[in-house]
Amino acid sequence: MQEVAVDTPGGQYPIRIGRGRLARLAEAVPADVTRIALVTNPTVAALYGDTAERALRESGREVLRIELPDGEHHKDWQTLNTLFDALLEHRFDRKCLLVALGGGVIGDMVGFAAAVYMRGVRFLQVPTTLLAQVDSSVGGKTAVNHPLGKNMIGAFHQPVAVEIDTDVLATLPAREVSAGLAEVIKYGMILDAEFFAWCEAQAADLRALAPAAITHAIARSCELKAQVVGRDERESGERALLNFGHTFGHAIESGLGYGVWLHGEAVGCGMIQAAELSSRVAGLPREDVTRIRALVEAIGCPVQAPDLGAERWLDLMQVDKKAEGGKVRFVLLSAIGASHTAPAAEAAVREALAVTTAAPAHA
Repeated sequence: MQEVAVDTPGGQYPIRIGRGRLARLAEAVPADVTRIALVTNPTVAALYGDTAERALRESGREVLRIELPDGEHHKDWQTLNTLFDALLEHRFDRKCLLVALGGGVIGDMVGFAAAVYMRGVRFLQVPTTLLAQVDSSVGGKTAVNHPLGKNMIGAFHQPVAVEIDTDVLATLPAREVSAGLAEVIKYGMILDAEFFAWCEAQAADLRALAPAAITHAIARSCELKAQVVGRDERESGERALLNFGHTFGHAIESGLGYGVWLHGEAVGCGMIQAAELSSRVAGLPREDVTRIRALVEAIGCPVQAPDLGAERWLDLMQVDKKAEGGKVRFVLLSAIGASHTAPAAEAAVREALAVTTAAPAHA
């Protein structure tokens, strides 16, 4: 097992990474917890629900399993209310523990529910997708989607721990693996040129989930994110860098409809678009743009964005959490491993869109 420490004003907690962590979830249950709600979806429940529930019962607490609908299009208020209904009907109190067993959708919704139920209860992240293991489960960002924007309604609420079982990755479809790897390579692009080069060399092993490669990728990704979150928990500055490619990626998701592309696929393609923009306004060398595009393609993500129409693209990117005073601030690269945020001239954004969009859309 490898362990990464997260230290933020909102909480200090471990990320534990290794094989067989699902069977040891009782170790992560705080001593004063009264009851446990295990929240998952039918797909994950069929694979790992019984293992997780048995492990949590070893803590000596009653465990209520709650299954929410599967898919990004269910990450909304209606689904969130079904979770609140179950907690209230079963009289869960302020010392309960919510356990998020699933991918980013489950993790985000359970985290948000924990942030606001009785004005805040504890929760445990047990991510079952690669993308959630390296990104959304770490750092305490929780949210639900709104029809006008992704993750626009949420809260910062840190978990008590993140338990990452690498064994669960064996059941992921190849497309989900590629989507998760997009977030892995992102860390190299924005923070660590050496890690980016390592990912280039290990791309085939990463797609194949070779144990040594994927374990290192998860651990390094978590280390890099933990460092940033520790310095900027509430995304007032440096943490915004973690959204590299997301302004474009969220526009893809919103424009096509949530779930048509996986989040990681949209981010992967969005990073190519952000690289193209960076070459125009931040001095990113063309050879670095080529390397970024090649690595996104090597991990299996789409490299051409859907043709939503330039005006639609610009409208969608206005609904962005980094927007200030009506102007979108993009995460840009001056070199691989060197990132910053800045606004960009509309003409440059249109140029980047023109060279990265193509129809028909990837499905």
